[in-house]
Amino acid sequence: MQTKRLCPAIGTEIVGVDLSNPVSDETFEQVRKVWHESNGLVVIRDQKLTEEQQIAFSRKFGKLHTLQGHTVTKYLHPDHPEIYRVSNKVVDGKPQGRKGAGTYWHSDQSYEATPAHASVLYAKEIPPVGGDTIFASTQRAYEALSDTFKAFLLPLKAVHSFANASGGGFRNEVVTKEQLDAAPPSVHPIIRKHAETGKLGVFVNPGFTAYIDGLDPAESRAVLGYLFELVTKPDYQYRHRWSHNDMVIWDNRCTLHYAVMDYDGKGDRLMHRCTVIGETPLPATA
Repeated sequence: MQTKRLCPAIGTEIVGVDLSNPVSDETFEQVRKVWHESNGLVVIRDQKLTEEQQIAFSRKFGKLHTLQGHTVTKYLHPDHPEIYRVSNKVVDGKPQGRKGAGTYWHSDQSYEATPAHASVLYAKEIPPVGGDTIFASTQRAYEALSDTFKAFLLPLKAVHSFANASGGGFRNEVVTKEQLDAAPPSVHPIIRKHAETGKLGVFVNPGFTAYIDGLDPAESRAVLGYLFELVTKPDYQYRHRWSHNDMVIWDNRCTLHYAVMDYDGKGDRLMHRCTVIGETPLPATA
């Protein structure tokens, strides 16, 4: 196994791993080690995987979301509910996945009591141009804060809500009352301690973070506005230009991502994502 750093802030490409074969525990631990050392992002190219093979590899990170783990279930793979399909492709009048998914800065399912851990996204089809995904390191953002501001943020918690995205990231989706009721808001520490590495990161995102608990609304907007700008600063980003059969794995505990929807009308894009259930976010003092 060989590695190549993708950018200073976040991300490493791994070469020499074939995920179509059963991945040994030793090899997986090597992959996970690189993942943590790369601030939660690895790219493994040229993988030729069946749905079953992607699911088997993804399960090594932990238990996967299925029907019960997704708010919008109609885009799950009909034969493999562990796979959420993201696509602008339409066959016989039927969408092959959710069009325009992730076109806002967010970490997957941060509105849940146990937000997503790893997301494992596999490129089945890509357009001839466009469709990049941008990733940002929330740990690098935390490191940039002054000690005074860190001390201010440490005891604070923020409310994350799926409803917050229904007028933004889900603006092209019909969100029902039943879906909103099935995803009540959750309260999480603003500064989150990574359960495996112990590193601290800024755990807020424009997509799902609604407000800071205990602050006046104007104060909350001001603080969140600054943090949103900080965590999406280009200095902490890596922009992934997809190739066919790319596998990208990110850690939602310490990254944000944004899917660039600039390819509609340029070609089909079909991605399969497995999502690993995470733990209750740890406060910095845990």
